[in-house]
Amino acid sequence: MIGRNLTAAVLAGALGLGLASAAPAQTVVGVTATEIKIGNTNPYSGNASAYGTIGKTIAAYFKKVNDEGGVNGRKITFISYDDGYSPPKAVEMVRKLVEQDQVAAVFQTLGTPTNSAIHKYINQQKVPHLFVATGATKWDDPKNFPWTMGWQPNYQTEGRTYAAYILKNIPDAKIGILYQNDDYGKDYVKGMEDGLGANASKMIIMKQSYEVTDPTVDSQIINLKNSGANVFFNVTIPKFAVQAIKKAHDIGWKPTHFLNNVSSSLASVLKPAGLDASRGLITALYMKEITDPQWQKTQAYTDWVAFMKKYYPDGALDDQSNAFGYTVAQVMTLVLKQCGNDLSRENIMRQAESLKNVELPLLLPGIKVNTSPTDHAPIQQEQLAKFDGERWALFGELFEAYHK
Repeated sequence: MIGRNLTAAVLAGALGLGLASAAPAQTVVGVTATEIKIGNTNPYSGNASAYGTIGKTIAAYFKKVNDEGGVNGRKITFISYDDGYSPPKAVEMVRKLVEQDQVAAVFQTLGTPTNSAIHKYINQQKVPHLFVATGATKWDDPKNFPWTMGWQPNYQTEGRTYAAYILKNIPDAKIGILYQNDDYGKDYVKGMEDGLGANASKMIIMKQSYEVTDPTVDSQIINLKNSGANVFFNVTIPKFAVQAIKKAHDIGWKPTHFLNNVSSSLASVLKPAGLDASRGLITALYMKEITDPQWQKTQAYTDWVAFMKKYYPDGALDDQSNAFGYTVAQVMTLVLKQCGNDLSRENIMRQAESLKNVELPLLLPGIKVNTSPTDHAPIQQEQLAKFDGERWALFGELFEAYHK
């Protein structure tokens, strides 16, 4: 317990937020005349710790909101605990947020396995579980899980985007897939298979899985190369994405390489893997890449850099995760503002389900946030990009998923 709570305390202390102590039940849980308590878990340690910077960016953004007067006169107290990307730890930390800290909502909990572990509990407790940091399809199921809502385009949509490109441009594709052996990895694989349709059984010639506890994926990359695959679908979190890109390069395997969006960061993946080794990678984007010179001349980028320098100076300006945290914190702030003076959990969900054509500064042009009581998938558009050795270069049209 000490290690996990220490991270939260250090985080909050460093950003001047303070931690809320256990509070008695209130008429409106997690809300007083001066405060709104928002809970979060993040992997500040462990195999997915590259994502820890997202929680730090969100904390920094809420500090900015508080400095500017808060939301409708209330300050946001952001309580973030380290779950180490471990489902049992996530359950422990979320129970603490709900039962002891008594937060008004849980926001941006990161990871498919960790969110899967808390999914039923948080819905049974009727706590808003908003804009979760995972693209698994299951977060868009308002009928069975009305308190949970996703954020980024779902993994199946992304898999179908790559499949459409392959069918059009690589008719002789022999596809090898590396994927994490959980709902996150399997969602991507299903999207690819669904997108390929009748071609899937002949085009996909090998699948290799890995466990998040594995030390490396080197043997899987060797197996995929030896299969004769000329297309590589790389479904990995940053630690294993770095290994896969490096290993493929080191053994001279040069397939058309599709890298899932969740590992597209220049700072945490492409640079550690080697820019030369990363050249030619294809991914799907829905945000402006902060390393792309075309966006660095815009007001949106200037504002983000000013925010980073003031509120999170230790955060890397070439890590897309820091733009991600900033953007999702903007939409959470918008939801809270829309609540007015009614910050009940029920109204927080109502407002989250009432986003119409919301444009955010760092989303790609044309991409808008839309939700409804029957649609808990806020972003359903993406565009392909290829890494040219320095930046992700966009190409093609926006790919639109079917919108319910």
